Amino acid sequence: MKRIGMLILLTAALACLTVVPAAGQTYLFSLDAEVVDVYWQADGTVDLDYLMTFTNSTSADPMDYVDVGLPTEDYDLSRVQASIGGQSLSDISSSPYVSGIAVGLGSLAIRPGATDTLAVSIDGVRGVMYEGSDSGTVSVNFSPNWFGSEYVYGATDLTVNFHLPPGVQPEEPRWHAAPSGFPSEPTAWLDDDGRVVYQWRNTDARADTQYVFGASFPSSYVDTGAVITPSLLQRLGIDEGTLFGVLCCSGVIGLFALIIGVSIIAGERRKMAYLPPKIAIEGHGVKRGLTAVEAAVLLQTPLDRVMTMILFSTIKKSGARVVQENPLKVEAIEPPGQELRDYETAFVQAIILGNLRERSRKLQTVMVDLVKSVQLKMKGFSLGETRDYYKSVMEKAWQEVEQASTPEVKSEKFSDSIEWTMLDKNFDDRTERTFRTGPVFLPTWWGGFSPSHTTVTGPATKGAAVSVPRMSSGGRTATSPSLPSLPGANFAASVVKGVQNAAGNLVTNVSSFTGNVTKVTNPAPVVTTSGRSGWSGGGGGGGHSCACACACAGCACACAGGGR
Repeated sequence: MKRIGMLILLTAALACLTVVPAAGQTYLFSLDAEVVDVYWQADGTVDLDYLMTFTNSTSADPMDYVDVGLPTEDYDLSRVQASIGGQSLSDISSSPYVSGIAVGLGSLAIRPGATDTLAVSIDGVRGVMYEGSDSGTVSVNFSPNWFGSEYVYGATDLTVNFHLPPGVQPEEPRWHAAPSGFPSEPTAWLDDDGRVVYQWRNTDARADTQYVFGASFPSSYVDTGAVITPSLLQRLGIDEGTLFGVLCCSGVIGLFALIIGVSIIAGERRKMAYLPPKIAIEGHGVKRGLTAVEAAVLLQTPLDRVMTMILFSTIKKSGARVVQENPLKVEAIEPPGQELRDYETAFVQAIILGNLRERSRKLQTVMVDLVKSVQLKMKGFSLGETRDYYKSVMEKAWQEVEQASTPEVKSEKFSDSIEWTMLDKNFDDRTERTFRTGPVFLPTWWGGFSPSHTTVTGPATKGAAVSVPRMSSGGRTATSPSLPSLPGANFAASVVKGVQNAAGNLVTNVSSFTGNVTKVTNPAPVVTTSGRSGWSGGGGGGGHSCACACACAGCACACAGGGR
């Protein structure tokens, strides 16, 4: 694990683990926790360390064997070690049921109702690294074990750690799209050997579901000749072994239409990943002090929504106003009512341009500079912790609005924190739910965003100048000048429609716009059209039949279940 070699983009195939029942036995268990450390080595091999905690059902027979599927059949049994409860196991052989090994627990079999932890280490699995779609890169995928639903129950705390080859620098690798249920991006740090680590964790994973994780990095860190060149079908994530059956069932035209469709979807998804992967050394905590707009970038909020948030913030500061909603026309206000941030000033200078092509070009520059600024501010801080923090800020902003005791206070809170609430992916629905009933007092700045609604003129003040009761010097209740109001449902519809229209009118093509930003901020990612370089695979079944699909040469195909 400590050898430094030339780095590569790898596609490691399935490493699937399964418990295989003996004939006539009943198997039923939970996989309480599983940690898999995957060490990608400079010599083109992979080392796997499994740590699995099982609880056997009180109604089941003892768990006496565990079969571990390996990425390829090119490995040495002499380099496999296993233990349970800290006691070494010697019964390790090739499995007759999966492409991998069988670990016999013998007298240490997990008894009904008992819990124990099995550790399995397999070093030097060969033939696991594949060329990436870009020259000079390697791409790898890995899938931890999954089990037949008839054998396993309950949730699994699943952690997968990718240790990239020695020498890889933090800014060089890329991770692939995360499986459903896992954070969109892994936690990243440097391990004790200085190796880049990507960690995916889901405390509520399913042990009967296959999850695939992937990463890419320069091939200069891996020995020459250790990287496999995948076929075209493998690059597209198609199983060559099942291609004929697909052709018979679906027809050639349908198959290739599907390939093209998947490629287009994956390509569009890639364009939206404008924030580059960054390594945050653990222990440095949360980066506080970001604005709602900067937090939106950190959360990879779609750029049209980010720009709409900037538009709101400049209008609230009386730095700009909308003079026509469709097509969108904005004019600057000089001097602004409040000092604008650099990105707000640049945004206003771009948005007032009448030429759409020139406006789009200027806005791309604004977004590129903003992304780079956020990236710089995040140096030395934990990306995962910081994202969680700003999600909590967003949620707190919503709670203050939702829990407001009067329509006046609710209006004020929403005006104060509208940019933070816009971080919510469900902003539209939540706005409509929150303001379904009751009157809403329009903020003083709302007319600057929606010319069709008239509000008090003049520089925007903090929050909404609503009709809020206050105490006069004589102890009697007085009220501030009342503002225009709308029924709650009408206001909610106005907000949602206004945000959607603004986002749609800022640029003519959001995907193209974001793609141009991504080319600068997160260039040359090493992923294939499938979003997972090299191959894709699937598995399933239990009992005596086993139907698996592996779409790369030498991929392990370890099914859930089986019969012993």
